[in-house]
Amino acid sequence: MRFSQTLIPTLREDPVDAQVVSHRLMLRAGLIRPLGAGIYTWLPLGLRVLRKVEAIVRQEMDNAGAQEVLMPAVQPGELWQESGRWEQYGKELLRFVDRHDRQFCFGPTHEEVISDLVRREIRSYRQLPANFYQIQTKFRDEIRPRFGIMRGREFLMKDAYSFDLDWAGLEVSYQTMFAAYQRIFQRCGLAFRAVEADTGSIGGASSHEFHVLADSGEDVIVSCDQCDYAANLEKAVSRPAEIADTGAVAVPAVERVATPGQKSIEAVGQFLRWPVERIVKSLLVEAAGEPVLLLLRGDRELNMVKAAAALGVPQVTIPEPERAAQWAGVAMGSLGPLGTPLRVLADREVPALADFVCGANTEGWHWQHVQWERDVPLPALADLRNVVAGEPCPRCATGRLQRHQGIEVGHVFKLGDKYSQSLGVRVLDSQGLEQTLVMGCYGIGVSRIVAAAIEQHHDQNGICWPVALAPFQIALLLLNPREPGEVEAGEALYRDLLAAGVEVLLDDRDERAGVKFKDADLLGCPLRVVVGGRSFKEGMVEVQARTGERAERVPLAEALATLVRLAGR
Repeated sequence: MRFSQTLIPTLREDPVDAQVVSHRLMLRAGLIRPLGAGIYTWLPLGLRVLRKVEAIVRQEMDNAGAQEVLMPAVQPGELWQESGRWEQYGKELLRFVDRHDRQFCFGPTHEEVISDLVRREIRSYRQLPANFYQIQTKFRDEIRPRFGIMRGREFLMKDAYSFDLDWAGLEVSYQTMFAAYQRIFQRCGLAFRAVEADTGSIGGASSHEFHVLADSGEDVIVSCDQCDYAANLEKAVSRPAEIADTGAVAVPAVERVATPGQKSIEAVGQFLRWPVERIVKSLLVEAAGEPVLLLLRGDRELNMVKAAAALGVPQVTIPEPERAAQWAGVAMGSLGPLGTPLRVLADREVPALADFVCGANTEGWHWQHVQWERDVPLPALADLRNVVAGEPCPRCATGRLQRHQGIEVGHVFKLGDKYSQSLGVRVLDSQGLEQTLVMGCYGIGVSRIVAAAIEQHHDQNGICWPVALAPFQIALLLLNPREPGEVEAGEALYRDLLAAGVEVLLDDRDERAGVKFKDADLLGCPLRVVVGGRSFKEGMVEVQARTGERAERVPLAEALATLVRLAGR
């Protein structure tokens, strides 16, 4: 491909609205251009990278025995109502009506559609196991699209769905997909980690996320430094703290103390001279329209996903201050478990506190020297908080937990019968009896992999593509396109490389050498070859790896063989 004949609108400066490296470099390198909030046009070089990711995904899915289909992007609302997700999914689901006032949505995922297909077409256990996948554009109406392709509203996704007669069959399908995902990310040249995860709005019994490790990742993943335990922050747990033997601790009598104007845990701790880890934080949340008081240690963060799971609701929210005060009878900063009429749920770490401070349910007052059972009944317990680095691993005896930033690029779910039961996906078994099928769901963010690869592979000058994803293997620079000898030699090398199956971007523009070098670094092809200048006069071309420190001079007569070898052809 010739640079002069291709739309590659590179930019010298970082766009002001681009917050992460991948967004900045994809715009500067002319890979994408924005059309609307979270919606992008893929330009020629960006599309080449996207198609390479797509090809790797397709090859590994085919090799794993999955069958490719293509389902409609627009889905009838009746299917979603049948599964129960029409209202549950929330505002991310883009809903609309057609001219006949029938409800539709633009699919963010396809569990309902594939279930409808299978219930119509698969009748017997002899047709199982079955796994169908597609690579298709999805749309999720993010409230705040950001980070370019990383968190856009429209994106390219591979979604697959397995169907088995029982859970044992699902386990085989799940492990097959798990292994296929590992191969996909390895082939893409990514450093990644598979972690246990919450099932979220998709639902199901259990799931794993695949994260590309990057400092700019918006997700937090937790892993053990001694064993293979790993989970995302929404799922991660630590080894529970031992519950204190309150009978063996001499705790002074509970005391009601004034805390005027102290609105935060930190302020209360400083005012009373109590460490925040010995203050019980009381948070009022709304769960299915009802108030619940959640208790955590003062230095811990509430995990909303864990709280929702513990309360058996799709989500919990923090109510508006007026609504919270109406429920509790006091402002949020003074809430506490003593004498409250509210339902109370405590983090499982809280009972380890034998002597603590908490709100007194009166503005500007707290209790100190509170003891469980003596002063307040021990409430129901659940895991409600985010783990912190350094806590003991829940799986092994010696490990400590570490926190990393990650970019989620894949997610696999054991759905079980969540959709097959509600949508009536059944077959006849070997005894002629109807059985509800057991499903798995497997998603990969094809377009997000492009951004994740850039986050992991770049330097101060631009992108450093992994070989498998690079738009071209070689950037071939003609330093002086007005010099006939250089042009003739460069054009000949370009044609010979193409004939040898090497992907080459020929920079034949009438531009300064410095511009060409900067663009070559920005675009990030694994090899840069320079024809021209002093080296050419000496019968040489200069070859440099994108991540190499210096160029190697290669005789022009040997350039073709050398480059074919370096390109892996």
